[in-house]
Amino acid sequence: MATHMVNLDALIPREDFETVTSEPSTQPSILSATLKITDLEKESFIYNVLRKPDFQRETANWNPDKIAALVSSFLDGDLIPSIILWRSNISGDIFVIDGAHRLSALIAWVQDDYGDSHTSMRFFDSVIPSEQRKAAEATRKLIHGSVGSYTDLKLALMNPDTTSKERLQLARNLSATAIHLQWVNGEAEKAESSFFRINQQATPIDSTELDMIKARRKPNALAARAFIRAGTGHKYWSSFDETVRSEIQSIAKSVYDLIFKPNLDLSIRSSDLPIAGRGYSADSVKMVFELVNFVNDLQPDMWRDENQKRRRKSATQGEVRRLADDEDGTKTLEFMRAVRKAAGKIAGNEPASLGLHPAVYFYSATGRFQPAAFLAAVSFVQELVGKRRLIRFTEKRAEFEEFLVKYKYFLNQIVRHYGSMQRSVTPILEMYRTLFDVLSSGGTEEQAVLKLQDHPLLRSHVKIATEEDRTHGRNFSAETKNSIILKSALDNSPKCEICHSRLHFRSATIDHKIRKEDGGTGAPSNGQLTHPYCNSGYKESRQALQSQSD
Repeated sequence: MATHMVNLDALIPREDFETVTSEPSTQPSILSATLKITDLEKESFIYNVLRKPDFQRETANWNPDKIAALVSSFLDGDLIPSIILWRSNISGDIFVIDGAHRLSALIAWVQDDYGDSHTSMRFFDSVIPSEQRKAAEATRKLIHGSVGSYTDLKLALMNPDTTSKERLQLARNLSATAIHLQWVNGEAEKAESSFFRINQQATPIDSTELDMIKARRKPNALAARAFIRAGTGHKYWSSFDETVRSEIQSIAKSVYDLIFKPNLDLSIRSSDLPIAGRGYSADSVKMVFELVNFVNDLQPDMWRDENQKRRRKSATQGEVRRLADDEDGTKTLEFMRAVRKAAGKIAGNEPASLGLHPAVYFYSATGRFQPAAFLAAVSFVQELVGKRRLIRFTEKRAEFEEFLVKYKYFLNQIVRHYGSMQRSVTPILEMYRTLFDVLSSGGTEEQAVLKLQDHPLLRSHVKIATEEDRTHGRNFSAETKNSIILKSALDNSPKCEICHSRLHFRSATIDHKIRKEDGGTGAPSNGQLTHPYCNSGYKESRQALQSQSD
């Protein structure tokens, strides 16, 4: 079974649900009870008024097998649950309340667009991730191998003598088969409440998705949606001025490229890994939303509905500050700039970048990306900056990172106990703090392990692993293969010539061994690879201290 999910989000456009308006409803009795397959062709009247509510989650949760199975079931005349629709009398648009995945799968078949063709290319501004292309190709291959393309079946009816009996029967089924429809009667507010009620039943909306849907006009949700698709796809910020829209898309692309490039395949082939894992995954949406909230010091009470959760008061904070909807994009840009600054501290080639090696900090011993480790590293670096401890960290960085590599399984142990995402951030951050404090005071590796095992959050979850604890079958598992490649990549990674810790080529700069101010030339023999911060902030600070002592 293919692993990558198929992105069909482009096939039914999103539109504002007009919840603030009051309008007479269209009586269901005069609306069609079925939808013919020809109604899903690009030129049809109905297809061109189909819409998804702007709060609808991304239509990208089905794999190729599921899409192929639905198309096959439809052609065989099997029962497919009704699509639930609502019609706006103001715009004339028809909104999909339930069944967006089912309907999109059939549209994809009719239009031969599984996330990689004309409509999708326009929707994503021609930026289609390789994972999305692979999923589309896999789906197309499955469907062509079973029922055939929509175009082929149309031609089969016109050329019955050159078509197999099986394909001809499927083509004839198309003339009689239709999609059953149900209609929501009432105003936009009724339709919206129906959407949430229906979508919290059989397949509940993930809690993070639900937060982002309900906070869809707030700056944190707008920023997260921009980041996760590199500023492409549905423009939730389309009502802002052109200059604001342009900057949102520019920052979104720069941050996406910084944290999600290169694209990560299902197996690791080198140490050239994206610092934030796969951009095309379910976890990436949650992690990016958490990242925006964390960097901008936002708590759930600030954006969640007041009726959903009462505002809490504390002796020090008083009433919780509410996060308002962003009317002009100003706050969204503020949040996005903060994320860009934080991401630039741990990756990239800007002078302030520490250039943290992804394989050291963000991936487990088995090569699995750990979102909690990523968020904890962002937090740790922000603390180092705030407490002016970057110079001290650089002096101890090689020891610090060697410990993380040697005891990489500590990360697995913590995440296994606390769970993924936000729940493991604090204990991982405590591990970083404790380790740094021990090393800064001249402590040893053994003392650091004992200190971690004595920590209230870590003591029962940080255990030394022995070979007896590891069980392996006769064949290499995918995780074992990843572990072997990752270990080899780390063992052979180049080192920064200043701090002597591992260097990631995407965050490497070339430094003058003898400074230009001191007569150094641009000859190859005078160059060395370093982290950006080591080359600028640390080196300059060390030079300034040396000058003062002289």
